[in-house]
Parts: sequence; structure tokens; C-alpha cells
Amino acid sequence: MSVRAVLSRIWAFLRDRVGLHGLGFVLSLIVIAFAAVVLYRMLHNLKLADVMDALAAKNPRDVVIAFFLVAGAYLTLTFYDWFALRTIGKDHVPYRVAALSGFCSYSIGHNVGFTVFTGGSVRYRIYSAWGLGAIDVAKICFVAGLTFWLGNIAVLGLGITLHPEAATAVDHLPPAINRLIGIGALAGLFAYIAWVSYAPRTIGRSTWYVTLPRGRTTLVQVGIGILDLTLCAAAMYMLMPGTPYIDPVSLAVIFVTATLLGFASHAPGGLGVFDAALLVALPQFDKSELVGALLLFRLFYYIVPFALSLSLLGARELSLRIGSGKAATPLPGATLARDAAAPVAPREAEVPKSAAE
Repeated sequence: MSVRAVLSRIWAFLRDRVGLHGLGFVLSLIVIAFAAVVLYRMLHNLKLADVMDALAAKNPRDVVIAFFLVAGAYLTLTFYDWFALRTIGKDHVPYRVAALSGFCSYSIGHNVGFTVFTGGSVRYRIYSAWGLGAIDVAKICFVAGLTFWLGNIAVLGLGITLHPEAATAVDHLPPAINRLIGIGALAGLFAYIAWVSYAPRTIGRSTWYVTLPRGRTTLVQVGIGILDLTLCAAAMYMLMPGTPYIDPVSLAVIFVTATLLGFASHAPGGLGVFDAALLVALPQFDKSELVGALLLFRLFYYIVPFALSLSLLGARELSLRIGSGKAATPLPGATLARDAAAPVAPREAEVPKSAAE
């Protein structure tokens, strides 16, 4: 029996007996296990006292700036949902609801893992109060995901083209090959923008379809993704050790690549995968200082937003329960949650045009 026939039988067995979703789960476990081994080999001699000393030596000004940059990134995430709602024609949902949904879905999805399912569940719970169904939420997830990937292609394409050696630190390919990859990514992005600009484009079939944004609206979509990633990379840059020097573009390439690897692993918070990728790609930095920077970034980007989102969702559920009981006075701190839970008919002058038009 040929090797090709053996591989075909193995693939058929995995597809039919394990299933594609199960196979993806197994591959995620393999990636996480591999990352855990890499982390152990790199950090098993690291002393906690050294990490604490590195954290204490951080410039408070840099830490504060990094915190506000992360806050800006999460503010940008709220526009993912707002843009998606306008794209699918759900203009009656106001920004405050999109902001609550975008913030909570991404902060919970980032921490729990499997963002499509966890974030989708949070979105459905919030948007169902505004008359949106499961198909509408699936469309929102699709458009928001498209915004994310377009931003990644733009940032990585430009970064790898300008600094291909930064990508070499991660994928170990020759810089010339990486530069070609970057140019190809940018060419693909420009081709996509030209494709949607030429004529209306629809993705899907039957009752499930999305009309993609066109022309200048797509540029806005790409800009949202770029701004999100740039703010995150800038926050990580502010937390990095002062020496040796690394230019912001190179760090952005390494950071975004590590983020994508963590996202692809479906590990909660990219835990292990994201960290291992950065440690492997940045061997020139002192490990205790780099680990300290990673801990601070995780605190700002994962733990604080996660706690805040759980508080907001808890306040929203409580306000819904009180509202159903016709309580006269809302609870303190539940204002945003209450507003998101209570649909109001928008005035005609307040309804913006669909982003897809």
C-alpha cells in the first residue's frame, strides 16, 4: 500500500470517527502541550524573586501608559460590534449596546478560549433583548472576525515587508522569504478591497448571507483592526525592558504573530502559547524582565477586563430581574447594563446608514 493511500485512510478515520471539531480540539491540545514544554525548558531555572525585582524596577509612567493603551484597545473592540451591526442592517441597536457586547464578548472569549462560541453566547444574550436572533449574531461574529483578520493581514503584511527579520525570529524562514510573504499579504489585502469596491459582494446562501462592506467602508473596517492591534502592541512595547533596544515595528510583528498563535491554539488567554512564542522570538532579553512584562500585560489585557465584564454582565442580569419585577429604583452601578437591556425605538434622524451600502 502506498504512503498516499495510508495517509488517506488515516484522514478518513479521523474525519469520520473523531470529527473535524474533535480533530481541531486534539490539535489545540498538542499545540498547548508543546508550548508548555518550551516554557518549562526556558523558565525552569527562573527564580520568582528575580521576576518580582524586575516588576519593582518598572518605570511607573510606562506601566500607566501601557494600561491606558490597553484601555484604548478595548475601546476599539467595541467598534467591531458597532461596525458589524451597521453592516448587517441592524441600525436600531445603539452604540452603548454594541459597546457592552463587544467589550464583554471579547474579554470573556479571550480568557475562556474558543472565542467564537463563548463570545457568540455573550452576544446572543445581549442582542436577543433587541430582537436579534441566532443568525443575526452569527453574522455579527462573522463581520467582527473579518475585521480582526483584515487588521492582522495589514499589520503583519506591512511589518514583515519592512522588517522581515522580525518574522524570522518566529518562523525561522529566511528574511527574503518572509518579505515575499509580507508583500503577498499586502497584495491579497489590496485585491480584496478592489474586489468589494467593484461590485456588491455577498457571502453565504439562502437566508444566511452577509453583504460585505464596499470601498471606503472597507478601509474603515481595516482601520479598526489596525488600530486595535497597534494599541495592543504599543502597550507591550511600553512594558518591555529598556535594554537591549528593539524597534516598535519588529516588536509589533513578533507580538501579533504570537497573538495569532495563541488565538489559533484556543487556549484560555493563549496561555503558554503566546508567552512561549514571545520568549522564543526575543532571546536577547533577560528572561525575568520579559516574564515580568508578560505578567503585567496579562493583568491589564486579560484579568482586569475579565473581572469588569463579569461585573457588568452580573449587573445587567440583576437589572433585568429587577425590571421584570417592576422595581422602581435601579441598582447603583447598573446604569450601563440597564440601558443595554432596555430597547428603545430610535428616532429616524439618529439611524445611520448601513455600512454595507
